[in-house]
Amino acid sequence: MPAASEPKKARRPRSLLGKLVLWPILAVLIFYGLCTLSLVAMLVVPPPVTSVQIQRHVEALFEEGDFTFRYTPVAGDAISSQAKRAVVAAEDTRFYTHGGIDWEELENARADAARRGRPPRGASTITQQLVKNLFLTTHRSYIRKGLEVPLTYLAELILPKERILELYLNVIEWGPGVFGIEAAAQYHYGTSAANLSREQAARLAACIPAPRSRTPQRMGSYAGTILTRMRQMGY
Repeated sequence: MPAASEPKKARRPRSLLGKLVLWPILAVLIFYGLCTLSLVAMLVVPPPVTSVQIQRHVEALFEEGDFTFRYTPVAGDAISSQAKRAVVAAEDTRFYTHGGIDWEELENARADAARRGRPPRGASTITQQLVKNLFLTTHRSYIRKGLEVPLTYLAELILPKERILELYLNVIEWGPGVFGIEAAAQYHYGTSAANLSREQAARLAACIPAPRSRTPQRMGSYAGTILTRMRQMGY
């Protein structure tokens, strides 16, 4: 005698549970697929807009004062070599040797935090910061970090190191509404990214950890540290 079929009422919760599991997985796969296509396109063209730029536009709707958006991406040869070197020295000294995530620096940050009894300092690489700016937001969460790790390895797989650095310099924030090294050079110094001096480049690099509150003019001490690091790296 054939077994009685499972009642419809019993099957419906299981079907609903399956959809609740399937749809988030599908959404994540679509997200990574779109990011992959975007990274391939960025081999030759800069992004027309980034997720952090969109975030700042939305935030500006709820803040007082005018929001002026400045974003002028330029080719790598239109960026001062001093700016490239200063940013690597300031943000990611092992940029050219790690595979996207600097596990050694992460371990150093954890050890330093345990020694000081404080939360660990940031140890994100240039590649991690790039994908955050391109596809995620500045809001800290475990979800963002979870999405960021595969994106970091995707970027390293698709893009050469020099292209990663060029894109990073072109999209990161350098003041309220100021995005990219060309806009930053014009906004803070009235010059182009190609003509930035060593001192100016170091001062701009010193602003990267807190670009909306720091200004190059007030970054003399940290800029000095970056200049020293540049010399130690042979730059």
